[in-house]
Amino acid sequence: MKICIVSDSHDHREPLATAVTEAKSLGAQAVIHCGDLVAPSTLHAIIPLGLPVHIVHGNNQGDLYHLNKLAHQPENRVHYYGQDGSFSLGGKKIYLVHYPHYAKAMALTGDYDMVCNGHEHHAVIEPIQNIKGWETLRIDPGTVGGVSAPATYVLGDLAKMAFEIRAVPEPAGAGGWQVSKAQR
Repeated sequence: MKICIVSDSHDHREPLATAVTEAKSLGAQAVIHCGDLVAPSTLHAIIPLGLPVHIVHGNNQGDLYHLNKLAHQPENRVHYYGQDGSFSLGGKKIYLVHYPHYAKAMALTGDYDMVCNGHEHHAVIEPIQNIKGWETLRIDPGTVGGVSAPATYVLGDLAKMAFEIRAVPEPAGAGGWQVSKAQR
């Protein structure tokens, strides 16, 4: 099963939709959003793509009431976990949280195949030696919204446990997705 991992969209619908659309064209069957979506309406850019979306809120929480309400509409296929969540996809146990220190701690437990986080606005794919003697993969896809860093996401294959950091394709004639700190 292939998945699209995004984070830190900060209301930037276009790069979020572009990343998820590209990932879907490459075979992604689900989206993991590691927080800082901000406005729940931002999800309207990807809900029509028909993929299940697993999401936590992050430190820029936005309107949690409407995010929860959106997640309770079954046709949207949105799974909102609050601050953190644990679920399985493609036979792999996944832990989802926004903060990297929390993700690293959960990776150490060895209870998960993969731990995903955001917040850093810098993409990282890192194996962490856990207490059970094997490695748990920690993935931070960077900022799909291009907030103070290049816009990136991660495309992953859960069957192979192979993941790659990808730049969000830019629209024709654009100067890039990177957003200045003043625009956040």
